[in-house]
Amino acid sequence: MNSTPHLRAADLLVRNARIHTVDPALPSAEAMAVADGRIVWLGDDAAADAWAGPGTRVVDAAGRLVLPGFVDAHNHVRLGSDDACVQLAGAGDLDEVLRRIGDWLNAHPDAEWIEAEAFDYSAVPGGRMPCAADLDPVTGDTPAIVLSYDVHTAWLNTAALQRLGITADRTELPFGIARTDPETGLPTGFVTDFAVRGLSRDGHRALRDHGVPWASPERQYGRLVRSLDDAIGFGITTVVEPQNSLDDLALYERARDEGRMRSRVVAALFHPRGTTGAELDRFAEAAREFDDDRFSVGPLKLYIDDVVEPRTAALLEPYTGCGSHRGDTFYPPQEFSELLAELDARGFQCFVHATGDRGIRTVLDAVEHASRVNGPRDARHQIVHVECCDPQDVPRFAELGVVACMQPRHCAPEIAGPGQDWARNIGDERWHKAWPMRSLARAGAVLAFSSDWNVAEMDPMIGIYTAVTRRSLDGGTVWREEETVDVEAAVYGYTMGSAYANFLERERGSLTVGKAADFVVLSRDILAVPAQDIPGTVAETVVVAGEIVHEAAAR
Repeated sequence: MNSTPHLRAADLLVRNARIHTVDPALPSAEAMAVADGRIVWLGDDAAADAWAGPGTRVVDAAGRLVLPGFVDAHNHVRLGSDDACVQLAGAGDLDEVLRRIGDWLNAHPDAEWIEAEAFDYSAVPGGRMPCAADLDPVTGDTPAIVLSYDVHTAWLNTAALQRLGITADRTELPFGIARTDPETGLPTGFVTDFAVRGLSRDGHRALRDHGVPWASPERQYGRLVRSLDDAIGFGITTVVEPQNSLDDLALYERARDEGRMRSRVVAALFHPRGTTGAELDRFAEAAREFDDDRFSVGPLKLYIDDVVEPRTAALLEPYTGCGSHRGDTFYPPQEFSELLAELDARGFQCFVHATGDRGIRTVLDAVEHASRVNGPRDARHQIVHVECCDPQDVPRFAELGVVACMQPRHCAPEIAGPGQDWARNIGDERWHKAWPMRSLARAGAVLAFSSDWNVAEMDPMIGIYTAVTRRSLDGGTVWREEETVDVEAAVYGYTMGSAYANFLERERGSLTVGKAADFVVLSRDILAVPAQDIPGTVAETVVVAGEIVHEAAAR
C-alpha cells in the first residue's frame, strides 16, 4: 500500500470500496485519495482518515466496485443516434420497417425528407439488399434516405434518387456507390461505401447541397452532445471518435466551450483515398493545435475493406453461395503498403478498418512493409473490427505491434451468429475465424475494446458481457465459446488496453498514484456476479479529473 507522506488533505476521498485498479503493482485497494485531479494515494480504508480535511468531499462506496473510467476506443459520438430520424432498431422484418416509416410520415406530413437509421440487413427476406421499390409505396414523392445500422450503406426511394441526381450514368457519388440492376442498368436505390464516402467532408457537403438535413452541422452537433451525455452516464471517461474531417473539429470546440464535453475526447481524422500531402500537413497542424488532456486530435482513419453483411468486405475465399465473389480492397495491396509506409514515416498512427480476412492480411502486410522501410517504431497502428481473421495472421498482431481494436457486441449470436447475414455469408466452415479475441490475447496482442456506437449499444456492460459469454442478451446458445475471455480481461480491454492503444497508458487506464483520477463506481460487482447479471449494471458515480461529473438517479 502506498504510504507516501502528504502535505495537504485530499480534495476527494473514496472510502469503503472494492477498488480494482487494473494495475498489477497494486491490484486492489479499499480507499483512494485525489488531489488536483490526480490520484495521490491508494490503500486500506483504515488509513484513509489521514487524507480527510475540512474541504474533502467523501464518497462512501458502500462496498461497491470501483474501476478505472472506461476508455471506448471506437465510438462514433458524432453520428448518432438522431432523434429526428425514424428509429428502425429492432425492426425484424420489412413489414415492420415500412410500418415505422409510414407512421412517422403520417405524423410529419409536411416533412421535406424522410430520414431513418439503424436498418438491419436481415430484415429483407432472402438475403437480398433493399431497393427503392420497397420504399416507394410508403414514402410516395417525399425523398427518403435510410441508413443501415452500421452506417456503411444507404437505402433510397425513387424520389431521393431523383433529388440526389443518381442515374444509370451517375453512380459514382461523393457519398457512395449506387448499385444498379444487372438487367436494366438502372439504380436500385441501394448505395454502398457510405461510411467511406458519405461520412467524408466531400460526402457531407454533397448531401447538404442536396438538402439532406441529417448532414447539417446543427444536426451533427445535436447527435454529438447527446452521445457525449450517454457516454459519461455509462462511465466512459475517454471517448475515441474514429472518423472526422477538419470541419468537424469546430463541433468539439463548441461542446467543450458549452460544458458538454464531460468525457475526454480523442478525435481521429479521416484519410480517404486521394488525400494530398498538403492535407496531411493540415492534419499534423491540427494535431499540434488540439493536444490537451480534454480534447486531442491526431490518429488517421483509413479503410481497406467494407463489411461482411452486404458482401463488401475482402475475403481470402469467395462468399458462401456467391460464386467467385470475394469482395474488394479499396486499395491494391502494394499501393496500400506504400501509403502506410508514407504515413508511418510522417509519424502518424493509423486506425485501419478491416473486417474480412483478406482485408486484415493486407493491413498486416502493409505494417510489416512500413517497419521494414522505416525501421521499427512504437507506432501502435490499429486494425479496427478484426471480425474474420485467418488463424495464421493471429500471431502477427503481437509480432508487428498492431493493436486489435475490437467490438465484442458485434459477435453476439443474434447479430452475427447462425442464421444471421454475417454467419451466412462467411459460411460455417469459416466460423472459427470469427472475432478471435482469446486467440489474439493468448498470442500477446493488445486488445482495445469499444462499442462502435451507434452501430451497437454504447454501454460497456453489454460489451463486457458479450466478450465473456458470446451469448445473446437474453441468454441462449453460446457462439464460438472457445473465443470468450474472462471478466478481468474484458475490463482490461475497456480500460488499460484501450488507453495503451491510444498512447494514454501513462495517464489513464488504471487507478495508479500519479495518474488522472478518472473512475467509476458501479452498482454491481461485475467481477463477482454471474455473467448474466452484468448487463443492467449502472455507473452510479463517474469522476473525471477528480470531479464528480455524473451521479445516477436514486432507484
